[in-house]
Amino acid sequence: MNMQRAARHALGVFFLLLIGGVACDEKLNSITGPTPNLAPTFTSIQQNIFNASDASGRLACIQCHSDQGRTPSGNLVLLEGRSYQDIVGHQSTGKPGATIVIPGDPDNSYIVKKLEGAADIAGVRMPRGNGPFLTPGQMLVIRRWIELGAPNN
Repeated sequence: MNMQRAARHALGVFFLLLIGGVACDEKLNSITGPTPNLAPTFTSIQQNIFNASDASGRLACIQCHSDQGRTPSGNLVLLEGRSYQDIVGHQSTGKPGATIVIPGDPDNSYIVKKLEGAADIAGVRMPRGNGPFLTPGQMLVIRRWIELGAPNN
């Protein structure tokens, strides 16, 4: 029993240190896995998540969310120069009443729910199919950007 308690304590300390590091935006590249340059800025999320596939095999978001010669998935365009205006403060077309990114509120931002596969989403978890999905570290960075007010930086 004492070993289990010690293991839980050590795990708790680890998570506190991890969260503390993320909250300070220090050394994020050590937890972002296949996107080591990912930072909690919109430009970085655009370049490393929306525009690019990664080493895990995850496809770039713009492969489906582009209006280049077709209707984008969910009518959501994530191309550079257009994506910010289409997600921040913008309503989802797939789930009435859901806002894609609510500055300062990652828990209620629909993009987070879609990427994490929350039970109350419309359709399927993104990226569509069986993944690979974003890693917990990548999601921490996206959540941090939203917590910071989702600035267009």
